[in-house]
Amino acid sequence: MRRARILGTGSCLPQRVVTNAELATRLTTSDEWIQQRTGVKERRYVDDGIGPSDLALTATNRALDAAGLKASDIDFIILATQTAEHEFPGTACFLQKKLGNSGVGALDVRDQCTGFLYGLSIAEAFVQLGKYKRVLVVGTEVHSTGLDFSDRSRHITVLFGDGAGAVIVGESESADRGILSTHLHADGKFAEELWVPAPGSIYPGRITHKLLDEGMHYPFMNGKAVFVEAVTQMINVSKEALSANGLTPADVTHFVPHQANLRINESVAQRLGIPSERCDSSITRYGNCAAASVPIAFDERVRSGAVKEGDIVLMATFAAGFTWGAAVMRW
Repeated sequence: MRRARILGTGSCLPQRVVTNAELATRLTTSDEWIQQRTGVKERRYVDDGIGPSDLALTATNRALDAAGLKASDIDFIILATQTAEHEFPGTACFLQKKLGNSGVGALDVRDQCTGFLYGLSIAEAFVQLGKYKRVLVVGTEVHSTGLDFSDRSRHITVLFGDGAGAVIVGESESADRGILSTHLHADGKFAEELWVPAPGSIYPGRITHKLLDEGMHYPFMNGKAVFVEAVTQMINVSKEALSANGLTPADVTHFVPHQANLRINESVAQRLGIPSERCDSSITRYGNCAAASVPIAFDERVRSGAVKEGDIVLMATFAAGFTWGAAVMRW
């Protein structure tokens, strides 16, 4: 069976930098309070009129350039987002239109912060089976237009940022280089511990004045439940992925976890025995970019020259649902 690998990476961060000090002018909070609880120092917000497909387009073009390919070389599009551009159609179709890939399949993945790894797993399978030669996988988010800038949600609002990351997945020329395995999990009993209840087709009219007044269209999070499960499951799935490939944490050159909370990532890395210098902490600069967090962080590492041929890369995510996953690759 063919082995799939990442042919090129790209990312896109909005130019507008929003510091903790700026948020403190809108919420009862402070730079110290935010950093102590989340590790976030700043994040990026889009300008008015910019949607997730716009960020995805820039990230995709950069990934194509890195791979030496054109948009017409993409056989299939997979787009992961929890901040859909519209109720329907899927955001992948808006990206396809902007790329000019008429007729190419376009799939939306709705697994929140784990969406990129779910998409990567699908792309890997397509390439392994020979169904498609080059698959675009992109995670893209615009959170800033849907946050509650009131004190009832300050613990959530300070976390999120906007951004996109993309990879082109294709066949590896080497049997031992590329994506070694992907591992995906979910537990729906936690679905209401981290969610946005409305709008939704379960409600007549999908949205009501009552739902709006109650703030049900804003994110809700049980922080304690999320923290405990995130640490537990990211450790478990990381061990699962490494064990499946005869590897240990000592073999990991780059650990790229989802950027939800710096304290979560520090705890996971410490308990796995991965040194902090091998663990990405881009959350300090970009906040939680959900499905875009891992591809943004990985693109930065690749472009900086830190990722070298033969390096072992471990990616791990945790998300609403709850969903979680991991991927191991040899660069």
